[in-house]
This record gives sequence, C-alpha cells and structure tokens, in this order.
Amino acid sequence: DYVSITVKKFHTTVLHLTSFVKWKYKTSDISLSQLKYEFITDFEFYLKTEKNIGNNTVAKHIQNINRVINDCVDKAWCTSNPFVNFSVKTEVKDRVFLTEEELDAMIQKEISLERISIVRDIFIFSCFTGLSYVDIANLTQNNIVTGIDKEKWIHTSRQKTGTASHVPLLPQPIEIIQKYKDHPKVINSGKLLPILTNQRMNSYLKEIADLCKIKKVLTFHIARHTFATTITLNNDVPIESVSKMLGHKKLQTTQHYAKILDKK
Repeated sequence: DYVSITVKKFHTTVLHLTSFVKWKYKTSDISLSQLKYEFITDFEFYLKTEKNIGNNTVAKHIQNINRVINDCVDKAWCTSNPFVNFSVKTEVKDRVFLTEEELDAMIQKEISLERISIVRDIFIFSCFTGLSYVDIANLTQNNIVTGIDKEKWIHTSRQKTGTASHVPLLPQPIEIIQKYKDHPKVINSGKLLPILTNQRMNSYLKEIADLCKIKKVLTFHIARHTFATTITLNNDVPIESVSKMLGHKKLQTTQHYAKILDKK
C-alpha cells in the first residue's frame, strides 16, 4: 500500500540502521530481544553526529523504526516496544513560496529556450492548481470535468495519500493546457502536459530563478506552497477550502504548508 518514494525512505532507514549496528555493536545484526531504550537514543546520536543528518530527517527515520517495531509487537515477535517513550521533536521551518511580484515576473518573462519555457509553464500550472509534480504527471483529459458552477475543474486523487483533490481551473492553467494540447509528447503519452523528470524540472528551475531575478532556491514543491499562500489564502479563500483542494487529510498539515501574510 506504500508509494515508491515511501519505500525508498524505508530502505534508507535500513541502510542507516545497518551501519549503526556495525558502528555501535561491532556486528552485522542483533536480535529484537536485545533492543533497549538506549538503542534508539544512541541511534539518534549516531545520525546527528556521525552522519550529520538534520533533526527532522532523524525524526522520520525513528518514526519508520517505530512502525516496524510496533508491527513486531503485534506479531508477538517481541513483548513490547522499548522505544515507546522516546520522541524527537520536529522543528517547524518557514515554507518558501513566491510572492505575487515574483510569480508575475516569472509569468511575464520571455523565454526562448523551449525546455526552460515548458518547465516554467508547468511550474506556474502547479502554482495555480496546488498539484504536486507526480499528480500533474498523472493528469489526462479525463481529469478535467465540469463542476457544479458549470466551470472547468480538475478532479484527481493524490498519489501520495489517495485522497481526492478537486481544484477549479483558473484562466492561467487553462491557457497552459491549450498551449500544449498539440505538443508531440502530449499526443504520444495521452497526458495533459509534456512533463519532464522531477530532477530535470528542479535543475531548470534554478536557471529560471536566475532569469527572473528571483533570489529563492526554487524547487517544484514551492509551487504548492505558493498556491496555498499567495494564490488562495491571500485572496480570502478559507483555509478549509485550501486544505480540501490540496488533498490534505488534516487541517494542521495545511497550516504548516501555508503562511498567513501581513497583507492578509
């Protein structure tokens, strides 16, 4: 039931856990019965000092271990979870997003290179829909429906969580869809847009930031934060509606995503 990116994160936890056991216990493996509370505190110390990993990423690795140990308890492979009282407090970080001025600069910028222009347009599409890279990559014409307001909407399901995401199509994304409807990649793939790999998109976004004189380090995910903050909340869209459009299960997640600006 896990998406591939989550599986990869579990594999990374396994790699760190394997190297930690060799580092701490000078062996390749230990039994579940040997697990004590200090195992997890030592593992946290190891990740932060020996591996120089940030606090929030360490918290994710420990969360992964806890899920597995709880599963072991359910299967009666060990009597209790020795890490049950251990917790790592995550640090709340400011989310990066584009301001109206920065977004306008990107929209208005004349770009002659097609590969750069495509990435810019798809990034803007995400800014005005709030859809993640993978959800845009999965879009087809079948995802465009007529809503209860008789306007065009995108109805999709988030790959990460499986939750529904219904987003009204604003003029900007409609224009982008029209621009690429006859693009060879769109015709051959049956997808809505000629999307590149996430790695290449993020690489080209750094070039776009330089072209548009945007000082922020751009990644594709910043588009979702821009939608949550600049496009919706800052234009009086209720946070409950923003949460629904982003496909979040909890309102608290949306509160982390979006930033209430002084202008608001």
